[in-house]
Amino acid sequence: MKNKYKKILDIGLLVLCDFVAITVSCLLSLLIVNSKVNFCLELLYWYLLNLSIVYAFFILFRLYFIVFTSVGIIDTLKTVGATTFVFCANLLFSLFLDILNIRVCITYAILLGLFVLVTRFSKRFYVAVKYSFSRKSKDKVRAMIIGGGNAGTMLIREIQTTDKITYLPVCVIDDDPVKIGKSIYNVKIVGNTSEIPAYAEKYGIDEIIIAMPAAPKVEIKRVFDICEATKCKVKTLPGIYQIVNGDASVTALREVQISDLLGRDQISVNLDEIMGYIENRVVMVTGGGGSIGSELCRQIATHNPKQLIILDIYENNAYDIEQELKRRHPELNLIALIASIRDVGKMEDVFKKYSPDIVFNAAAHKHVPLMETSPNEAVKNNVFGTLNVARCADKFGSKVFVQISTDKAVNPTNIMGATKRICEMIIQTIGKHSKNTKFVAVRFGNVLGSNGSVIPLFEKQIAEGGPVTVTHKDIIRYFMTIPEAVSLVLQAGAYANGGQIFVLDMGEPVKIYDLAYNLIKLSGLEPNVDIEIKCTGLRPGEKLYEERLMDEEGMQKTPNGLISIANPIQLDEDFLWETLDKLKSAAYEESGEMKLLVAQLVTTYKPQI
Repeated sequence: MKNKYKKILDIGLLVLCDFVAITVSCLLSLLIVNSKVNFCLELLYWYLLNLSIVYAFFILFRLYFIVFTSVGIIDTLKTVGATTFVFCANLLFSLFLDILNIRVCITYAILLGLFVLVTRFSKRFYVAVKYSFSRKSKDKVRAMIIGGGNAGTMLIREIQTTDKITYLPVCVIDDDPVKIGKSIYNVKIVGNTSEIPAYAEKYGIDEIIIAMPAAPKVEIKRVFDICEATKCKVKTLPGIYQIVNGDASVTALREVQISDLLGRDQISVNLDEIMGYIENRVVMVTGGGGSIGSELCRQIATHNPKQLIILDIYENNAYDIEQELKRRHPELNLIALIASIRDVGKMEDVFKKYSPDIVFNAAAHKHVPLMETSPNEAVKNNVFGTLNVARCADKFGSKVFVQISTDKAVNPTNIMGATKRICEMIIQTIGKHSKNTKFVAVRFGNVLGSNGSVIPLFEKQIAEGGPVTVTHKDIIRYFMTIPEAVSLVLQAGAYANGGQIFVLDMGEPVKIYDLAYNLIKLSGLEPNVDIEIKCTGLRPGEKLYEERLMDEEGMQKTPNGLISIANPIQLDEDFLWETLDKLKSAAYEESGEMKLLVAQLVTTYKPQI
């Protein structure tokens, strides 16, 4: 209601200003041409006629529906067009009114147009004057804008026209040599990106804003690497589509994120093309409250499942995603179940009651160091929990079963990776003989932002003043964002043919030390000066690098190009089931036999007894 009254007030103010402009223009045009004004009935007729035609043409050209802070060339052209029509109308009036001639008509149209433009541009004049004074303020954040294109131009303009100015654009950097030396709203383009450190020092820059939302991630990373030579805080502008929609503003500036620095563009999958297998199906996600599980639920919910079942042992996570989906998709047939995949009786009850067509098994213990100290729990949950869910899917006729695996299952040296490799073996073996269900496993690396990932740990350590702990300076890992991983998991489900292991393309591996270093820089601090990076040594079972494939697997591409299929390794099925029977008993005993049994199934795992 408040905005409605403000809109009416703005229009009323313009109407009043135009009334004054019409009156003054009429009198001045007669004075300039004739040196005096004879007040007569003809003058009153002309004045009243002009009131009518000016308001009519101004309404027609929508001159009362402008935004003062964004008035520009288009509004100027509209004003010129409207006053041109007013001039033509006055020429017509001059045929009947003796006080009018062509000189009076021209003078009147020019004066009217100038007065109208002054009123329309008054807010911008005021803000420009205010901004020029604010440049002298020491409280402003001195900013360098990287990018002299549309995004940088819009950003500078908004900074200069906003009422609450917090930034002071001091200079612009752009790699286009044609632009260097020119200015954007009186802010000079001083040089190219290689000169960022020199100009940051010369102009006393506090913050650097990367205004290149359409640039590929590899270019953003290159620019950020150059910015590292300065002590400035770095921010970036959101995607260009947000700018086009008018959503991007000074307040939309965000910190450069680690995902910006992976050196590759975000993997994009058109899920609409392949999600037909989800539509009108009952879908169950185990571990549905976790990082991967909850994102699976979000994306599944947008593709019209018949029913979505969230199953998780941790009630708080399950509750959170349940409430979120209820808000976003009130029409969704949704149920959240609190249950453990270890409980075979409960799993059979769930499958019997709900008959899920598609199962995504994301429930697992994934934390490597914790599982080293609690190996029995890794076996109970990962191995036998997966076995329970997989057998139920086969028994009760699910169509597709997707197992969430990890690159740590490749030649594993820790118990967590070994249990996930056994899960893959179980999926391949059951899938080989299943008459109803297509079983597949999906392998990918570390997920940025997931529960237990290194980024939240680093952020917490930085907030506490350090040190940031890295196990080894040369340790590398593959990384994906949560939406990337989940979209490819969903696509792998569409490709399911039975017994396959899908391997997701994760780009090039990244040094954990570099992630820690960049995160400290993003916080506006100096690595190993303000915040120490401390190498603590490899943890038990931890490798310097992860692999995507075992040597004997090989790989074949799918039509997607981002998903490959690992060729299945031949297994001794009788030995697998016999060893699993022994392992189940040993998992409930605190003895070294359990690890030895795991090692019999996964030969690269060398347990410390």
